[in-house]
Amino acid sequence: MIEKDKKAFVLRINPALLKDIEAWASEEFRSTNGQIEFLLTQALQSRKKGKSKEE
Repeated sequence: MIEKDKKAFVLRINPALLKDIEAWASEEFRSTNGQIEFLLTQALQSRKKGKSKEE
């Protein structure tokens, strides 16, 4: 995806959760935003795989 195609939005998040995500992102050499996007992508892929097994 090209950067200009990305949509910005406000995310309200628990400060402790954000701190953990920031630490995890740092360990994997990603930005916090990149880590959140990575995790959301993984969750959606996992959900899609689960739905195909149910059908």
